[in-house]
Amino acid sequence: MDPGYRSPLVDFFRRGDTPRDARLLAAQGGLPAAAHEQLSLLILLTADPDEEIARCADATLRALPRQPLEAFLARRDVPAEMTAFFAARGVLPAAEAAADAAEPLVPSADGDAADGKPGTSDAPQVLAGLPITAKLKLASKGTREQRAQLIRDPNRMVAAAVLSSPKLTDAEVEAFAKMANVSEEVLRVIGTNRTWLKNYGVVLGLVRNPKTPPAISMQLMHRLVERDVKMLSVDRNVPEVLRLAARKRAVKTLS
Repeated sequence: MDPGYRSPLVDFFRRGDTPRDARLLAAQGGLPAAAHEQLSLLILLTADPDEEIARCADATLRALPRQPLEAFLARRDVPAEMTAFFAARGVLPAAEAAADAAEPLVPSADGDAADGKPGTSDAPQVLAGLPITAKLKLASKGTREQRAQLIRDPNRMVAAAVLSSPKLTDAEVEAFAKMANVSEEVLRVIGTNRTWLKNYGVVLGLVRNPKTPPAISMQLMHRLVERDVKMLSVDRNVPEVLRLAARKRAVKTLS
């Protein structure tokens, strides 16, 4: 069943090419994602073709603490599909909604690794050598420095977990938008997120990033102020098609 909630991490699982160990970790409630994402992943995984994973996700859902779950379901930002899924299981929204949904409903049993506390090095070579499950935990609940390293991880799911982290700030997203050493997928996700695009720094960073897919940077160029369009028209680091489009717009502004 579709849980009705979208995020970079949930969309990655929805595509169906997620490694088995990561799916099993999520089915156990082991990904320290925010409540919306954790429940969405569990709902998706109840229909996993791997019977063990499907059973595990179902068992995790049945073991969720009843009162916090009911309070969460009473929130206005819970999708109708998710509410219907739990209603079919006899779980209905509480009279009073939960004030916070940033924390998972299934707490991580591996607190230190999940929260980026001392004992987990931020050194790039150490993070690169971690197993995928440990990277996913740190991507979601680690430190700002760890997210800055993991957003560049060659595994796209790790980067998706970073972009779905409840600890992620607008300043971090703006920094990611300027990075030329992240994947196109990361820039595409940022460039299609309406909330992040309200930040002018994110828009400018994406447009000036030579790795941003031209279809996105061309569309976003129209949001730039005149001064930045002029700078873009002579920027040889961006694709030529974008530079020429900026030049045409600059000429129109002058005429």
